[in-house]
Amino acid sequence: MAAKKLAIFNHKGGVGKTTLAVNIAHALTKLDKRILIVDADPQCNISSYYLEADYVDQILDNAEKASGNTLWSAVRPVIDSNRDAKEISPYKLSSHLYLLHGDLKLSNFELELANSWTECFQRKTRGLKATSALSEVVDAIANKFKIDYVFYDIGPNIGSLNRVVLLDSDYFIVPAACDLFSLRALATLGRTISGWVTDWKVISSIAPASLSVMKGHPKFLGYIPQRFRVYRGVATQGHARIMGRIEKGIGSDIVNILRATDPSLSPAPSSGFKLGEVRDFGQRALDSQIEGVPIEMSSKATDLQRKQAAQTFELIAKKIIRLAR
Repeated sequence: MAAKKLAIFNHKGGVGKTTLAVNIAHALTKLDKRILIVDADPQCNISSYYLEADYVDQILDNAEKASGNTLWSAVRPVIDSNRDAKEISPYKLSSHLYLLHGDLKLSNFELELANSWTECFQRKTRGLKATSALSEVVDAIANKFKIDYVFYDIGPNIGSLNRVVLLDSDYFIVPAACDLFSLRALATLGRTISGWVTDWKVISSIAPASLSVMKGHPKFLGYIPQRFRVYRGVATQGHARIMGRIEKGIGSDIVNILRATDPSLSPAPSSGFKLGEVRDFGQRALDSQIEGVPIEMSSKATDLQRKQAAQTFELIAKKIIRLAR
């Protein structure tokens, strides 16, 4: 069975996308699932999360050499000379967890993708190959390593790189910090993805039959409210009010808009679209980033905090397994 690809996507920064990806991926490995994390953010946040800074610098310095082993190393031949993508290897983080290393020069790839998008509408092979290059690289590695779930870690924007990531994903998850800025960001999210899907349907319909193209059908799997304060086991009153408004915004600005484009983009789960809730772990979340581990493995966390983190992300992981079929 082919791996399911998921993007954790919100074009607002500071909502904890990378931390969420790390902790969900860890929870899934504990459930015996094989995970590939793809660092498609030119800032390389998740690569830097897992790997020592000196090692990351070494990998980036060698990216354009014959031994290069980043995402930029893989897609560069497609961009520079219209050749096939280079085969690269993932970094094995544990028995069930793998990482495709990001690269600062993915920003160059993003610039090229903007031109390639126009070429796709012109049925130009070069544009179609460039647009699908990342998908082909990830598919090859996922098949080789028998991956169950691919997680794309991406930057907070609606640029051309994130567009191809979303169109390559089977599902996307929206993280939302419990603040008014996250609430406002939801207003454009659904329309952006709907527009991408609509454009890709046109491109797919006119693309030469000899070329393989992405499915371009990312389904909304659900959302995860994060960073809310808890008092006596429940969200504080202020955060609870914002969570209610976020839920309404998810319905009006994402679910309804996607269904108007194609009902199958937002199927209705019996349990609603909330995949789980992640309380504000405060300093423990920062400590886990410094240590390069999920929150439940942080040496600075208390036994209670480790237990709370493990339970929180296990519930989310189990719901993803149930819904992402």
